[in-house]
Amino acid sequence: MKADGFSDLIKAIHQLDHYQRKTLSIALAEFSDTSQAFELIESHFDSVGVCPHCGHSKLYRHGSALGLQRYRCRTCHRTFNALTGTPLARLRHRSKWLDYLETMIHSLPLRQSAVEVGVHRNTALRWRHRFLSWLKRDRPDALQGITEADETYLLESDKGHRQLTRRPHKRGASASKRGLSKQQVCVLVARDRAGQTLVEVTGKGAMSKAQLTEHSKPVLNTDAVLISDSNPTYSAFCKTEHITHVAVNLSKGQRIINGAYHIQNVNAYHSRLKSWLHRFHGVATKYLPNYLGWRQALEQHHNISPGAFLRAALGDFQQLTVT
Repeated sequence: MKADGFSDLIKAIHQLDHYQRKTLSIALAEFSDTSQAFELIESHFDSVGVCPHCGHSKLYRHGSALGLQRYRCRTCHRTFNALTGTPLARLRHRSKWLDYLETMIHSLPLRQSAVEVGVHRNTALRWRHRFLSWLKRDRPDALQGITEADETYLLESDKGHRQLTRRPHKRGASASKRGLSKQQVCVLVARDRAGQTLVEVTGKGAMSKAQLTEHSKPVLNTDAVLISDSNPTYSAFCKTEHITHVAVNLSKGQRIINGAYHIQNVNAYHSRLKSWLHRFHGVATKYLPNYLGWRQALEQHHNISPGAFLRAALGDFQQLTVT
């Protein structure tokens, strides 16, 4: 709207009667709820302020489309909006995103989320994994002090795959081979006493020293004390990296050493994780890292809001604790 037209609109408000002002107030409130997602998206881009194509900050406004401001880069001359280059680009029904993220905060199953928001279940599935695509990158900068580590295993799942290379197994089935095998996916959990948690999929079958090094070395401080079970993989890793290691021999009934060294916090995390995953009636292995990031966000940030969830989906993890 041009400035003259907006000025006339403001003057016309004074001529409204009580009923008309009340109706206008309700309409503005509904518009505010609808536009909140757009405002969060635009405010996030304002904090970044660079071209997603070339990374330069010299740009100018270039019209608008579908409720979002478009920009043009003065360097590469390409146009874009605040979602270009993010996992949320080209997704529709943006006014419903915050309502959908509310269902994710409550960990609702896919079909229930679709019904609550009023979208097709395929749309709900697409949104779920687009929102989690960058959220799973929220990892601790460092694990320090007394740090517990242990792995747990989930049965490999090809849920949703239309061309299986094996016989399908029933929901809740166990591996056909005894012990650890390539039919199981290893999930490593490392957690320090401050609550900082690393959750990573290391691969199929038993975890190797190389896999443990790849996932834990970047975040584990050398002055940490790593506590694990008697799995020799941990002792070999700690010996190579010169990290103090304490092994709890669970097979001999040992649970706590010197009243402080145990892996009960990690084992409790395993229990909560598997109980939470159960509500989704099986998780496809290809999507497992997304679900692990989702669960970790809920564990680390108890007061997460839909708006903060949206900012995190755009890569801004500083806003996760905003209520």
